[in-house]
Amino acid sequence: MEGNSASRNSSFSGTVKRNEKQNWATSPSGALYHFGTSGFSVAVATGLTHPLDVLKVRLQMQLIGQRGPLIGMGPLFVQVLKNEGPKSLYLGLTPALTRSLLYGGLRLGLYEPSKYACDWAFDSTNILVKIVSGAFAGSISTALTNPVEVLKVRLQMNSDMRQRGPIAELHKIVSKEGIGALWKGVGPATARAAALTASQLATYDESKRILMKWTPLEEGFYLHLSSSTIAGLVSTLITAPIDMVKTRLMLQRERAGSYKNGFHCAYQVLRTEGPRGLYKGGFAIFARLGPQTTITFILCEKLRKLVGLNAI
Repeated sequence: MEGNSASRNSSFSGTVKRNEKQNWATSPSGALYHFGTSGFSVAVATGLTHPLDVLKVRLQMQLIGQRGPLIGMGPLFVQVLKNEGPKSLYLGLTPALTRSLLYGGLRLGLYEPSKYACDWAFDSTNILVKIVSGAFAGSISTALTNPVEVLKVRLQMNSDMRQRGPIAELHKIVSKEGIGALWKGVGPATARAAALTASQLATYDESKRILMKWTPLEEGFYLHLSSSTIAGLVSTLITAPIDMVKTRLMLQRERAGSYKNGFHCAYQVLRTEGPRGLYKGGFAIFARLGPQTTITFILCEKLRKLVGLNAI
């Protein structure tokens, strides 16, 4: 047992560079598999949890500028089904999947190269390096894919757009509000993606390390399940307020409001709706982000193994 323990513990120090060179840095095909498995995993998880994302957006837009009783996710689900039909739960699915392939592939895919660069520069892969690497990966990926997120949110919020395709809605946004409207909410979206990726990937990475060191768990399904569940909970607690602000800004032309920026939006919500307002749709966020995180990491780890890449 002591020999096994020593062998396992040795894998946590000074091996990141060697491991990293064996997967995404070996060849163009290795890089393609690296980013492709990430994007595909996020897209599958997004498709399975998309109805919860629609409900989350609807919950976040309740009682803007007002205090009062909020409708819960269950009653809202029944209300949407009754008034708009089951198809309304898949509003914005096309841009959501498109964004997942691009954003998810970049967000997960850039984490390891970023961590490798930090290890090369600072000779360290501690938790702070993992957080910084995650924040960088999330920021870059969301800044590039923000227009698709704006399009997705607009389609999700408006039930009368069910017959309007993503291309038609994109043309409407650009013609009426200008191309700059496609980057509405990019500040909070970038902050959210940085916080989400940093908390999600760093927590997952560090949870795996700690669980492998202090429990009998080894690389495999149960380790991935445990680590991804912890990562989903932590990332929800950290990102729910930022997600709500991002949604409000992206929908500002669609609903009453005059938010100048993310900080002003957060201040106005706190002033008029109270601290609880920042966590509107919080349960829906966890109900979506928890399973999405678990599905993403379990599927990504499995796909990486199938194509010959190292575990995250």
